[in-house]
Amino acid sequence: MAKWEFVAYETLASEERSSFSMGPFGSKITKENYVAEGVPVIRGVNLARGIFVDDDFVFITEEKADEILPANVAPGDLIFTHRGTIGQVSMLPRNPRFDRYVIGSSQVKTRLCLKKAVPEFYFYWFQSEAGRRSILENASTVGVPGIATPLTSIRNLKVPLPSLAEQEAVVDVLGALDDKIAVNERIAATYEQLLQCRFAELGLGDEPDGDSEIPITDLIAFNPKLSKPAAAEPVYVDMAALQTNRAGIPAWTRREPKSGPRFMNGDTLMARITPCLENGKTGYVDFMEDGEIGLGSTEFIVLRSLPGVPSELSYFLARDSRFREHAIRNMVGSSGRQRVSAADASNYSVRSPDTEQLTAFGKEASAAFAHMKSLESESRALAALRDTLLPQLMSGRLRVKDAEKIVEDHV
Repeated sequence: MAKWEFVAYETLASEERSSFSMGPFGSKITKENYVAEGVPVIRGVNLARGIFVDDDFVFITEEKADEILPANVAPGDLIFTHRGTIGQVSMLPRNPRFDRYVIGSSQVKTRLCLKKAVPEFYFYWFQSEAGRRSILENASTVGVPGIATPLTSIRNLKVPLPSLAEQEAVVDVLGALDDKIAVNERIAATYEQLLQCRFAELGLGDEPDGDSEIPITDLIAFNPKLSKPAAAEPVYVDMAALQTNRAGIPAWTRREPKSGPRFMNGDTLMARITPCLENGKTGYVDFMEDGEIGLGSTEFIVLRSLPGVPSELSYFLARDSRFREHAIRNMVGSSGRQRVSAADASNYSVRSPDTEQLTAFGKEASAAFAHMKSLESESRALAALRDTLLPQLMSGRLRVKDAEKIVEDHV
């Protein structure tokens, strides 16, 4: 691969007006502008880990979106976070859920000229170590992390400019891995949707009546006691690792044991603090060794099904809308830092489930979660391969044809 020329990022901009633009100032969109449905506003939660999360939006009206046209984004636009999580870059998918989106006040939109640039190539470039480093060179860590003069800084970023054919070839290689990961995610999402229907059939999401009413603690323990982890550096799960709409926990670390709730395989982790609780941050633990004990953020509540109750039941309870509304109603604390305690969350009643239905749910859920675990493991391996190939392709150390052979063995 020939050595690539580097150019200022702004030279790749589309000729459209406001192709590079910042999100609206805070006064342009306030909470008073939010409506139940309309044009979704992209926030940091939608750009996590470089993946565009096409869910969990707030909305504004079409008329309000018309007032801030430079902040409107289209498929293929790259979106940079310039305040908060610096270095966070995502791309609006080619086939998004909604017809129209706007960026929030902490984002910068960049729309590229398709005669010069393949947007996916530059998305991958900014995911690479060199691309992220170029962004962070303009970051300030005084107070809230931010990029100084964000629009100017992003315009002046130095990016490689291979031929369109070379850009497309790199995208094809890395995209094949991402496509397989996306397929795995769709399969897992389908499993969860089916199991949510099965959970609903148990009646645990319905208001209980007198004779059938039982406390949830007859089925599930909240923050159950566990001994101190034996490992010098046990598994640690932070809040960022939990997803808002999936059971899988795609990432974790290891660190010296400190304070925090303890958990093991089969447990569910649920955020207890605003806005993470309202956003639905929840995960099911199934990635550790049997008997291994991990630690989590102090802002988690651990739910564990009691003996004889399917372990997956705790996860679907944590996702149930009636239970979540109960937890949110019981949050206390100052504005912006409200929390629900495990004791208050567990002060909840449900209908007593039919034993045969519960057993059938457990069998179906166990089989589905075993497959979901396998898919999650495969996706982690594919993501690791992508992240290994990414810097080598972007630097020219690895030829595209050689990378294609490697990828063919894995998808």
